[in-house]
Amino acid sequence: MIFESIKKLVTYGLESGLIEESDRVYTTNRLLEALDLEEYDEPAEEFSDVDLESTLKELLDYAVEKGLTEDSVVYRDLFDTKLMGLLTPRPSEVDTKFWGLYNHQSAKVATDYFYKLSQDTDYIRRYRVKKDMRWIAPTEYGDLDITINLSKPEKDPKAIAAAKLAKQSGYPKCLLCYENVGYAGRVNSPARQNHRVISLKINGTDWGLQYSPYVYYNEHCILFNKKHTPMVIDRSAFEKLFDFVRQFPHYFIGSNADLPIVGGSILSHEHFQGGHYTFAMAKAPVEEKIVFKGFENVDAGIVKWPMSVIRINNEDKNALVDLADKILKAWRGYTDEEAFIYAETEGEPHNTITPIARMRDGRYELDLVLRNNITTEEYPLGVYHPHQELHHIKKENIGLIEVMGLAVLPSRLKGEMEKLAQVLVTEGTEGVRRDKLIEKHADWAEEISKKNSITAENVHEVLQKEIGIVFAKVLEHAGVYKRNKDGKAAFERFIDYVNNK
Repeated sequence: MIFESIKKLVTYGLESGLIEESDRVYTTNRLLEALDLEEYDEPAEEFSDVDLESTLKELLDYAVEKGLTEDSVVYRDLFDTKLMGLLTPRPSEVDTKFWGLYNHQSAKVATDYFYKLSQDTDYIRRYRVKKDMRWIAPTEYGDLDITINLSKPEKDPKAIAAAKLAKQSGYPKCLLCYENVGYAGRVNSPARQNHRVISLKINGTDWGLQYSPYVYYNEHCILFNKKHTPMVIDRSAFEKLFDFVRQFPHYFIGSNADLPIVGGSILSHEHFQGGHYTFAMAKAPVEEKIVFKGFENVDAGIVKWPMSVIRINNEDKNALVDLADKILKAWRGYTDEEAFIYAETEGEPHNTITPIARMRDGRYELDLVLRNNITTEEYPLGVYHPHQELHHIKKENIGLIEVMGLAVLPSRLKGEMEKLAQVLVTEGTEGVRRDKLIEKHADWAEEISKKNSITAENVHEVLQKEIGIVFAKVLEHAGVYKRNKDGKAAFERFIDYVNNK
């Protein structure tokens, strides 16, 4: 009965702390309005430990039955977000509580509150995120994180068609804009009535802090400029990263590069990504120490990592900003034909940096990952991008998250790996070549079979381990300096170039 579902959702709001007891009648009436109901007969039954997913399903099924929304994941998401928005505190209330906790307790207590709120409001859909496949893959570079992303729902054909026909809107300008807070959404833009953002100052300017709805790792946050302004890696970017970790020392923060191919999916809006997680790259040791002229007091070195990473560390963040700026400017204009590093071709710039900042033992630390987005006829997607032979696992751009050691793999791999496991056990590699779904994995399957004695008991474990090895190769391909004698010599030439500038 619909009244029971309404009472359950209100009870959920009370149990999770989204609303107070004095909000009960008000919230009930708001839900009645959203469901086009004019009266309410409160059920006698009392509910506890309300399951949000099943309660929302009951309400959505009712809305579909009554013609209030269409029965597809896109429209259902628009409608249940509208309902959850009725339980979500106002932005000013969230800001006030966050900064009260920050100022009177700690930054961690404040982010704990905000992270829980972002889940309780269903902005982060816990029941979808838990569907993601995750495992750890041991490699020579440490334990890499692997995830197959299953939490983004697949759009149905009807919604895709409707989105194509929908009027294109310039509001909000993009998915990161502050104007998304409270926005009702449309078929081609997600609803955000339950979305809240913490307002803060970064380097003296107005920024917003939110969590990613897909949380690829613990407390995956997004820090964005409140102005819709393009991504730029420059001196001020380093200053902003350090200003954030100064305020939130338990979080790391990093930026995608600012060029296509090696950058993120949204280059039009300045933003960083961070969180409360230690990636394999942060655990990776410095394998060769470096001394930069004029910065002898800064600890610096090349990190043992498949990509080309310079790590700098000091208690003085200003010294690190100065050095990072010097390295960036040198790299922007650096060409080494022998190593196939070109600063630009035909006026198109290629060199940039993916920076990641953190606090380590009370000192500021910055990892500078050297990137280059040059393409050739042989490698049209990028020379320093996963090459063709790895595309059966990963062909998408290598952004900040992958750079740090977390593979975000496409959802197709779940079904493909299940089928591959089955065929390898029952038919062997010849069967893989015959199967249309998994034939793309055939060469890899042969390689795996030569290295491993595959059985029904170990096939899934073997595939997970081997996917980790492929991801390590993906990162090696993305590294501008290869981990061999020539690559090491070329990397050292660049260090010398910086020191001689």
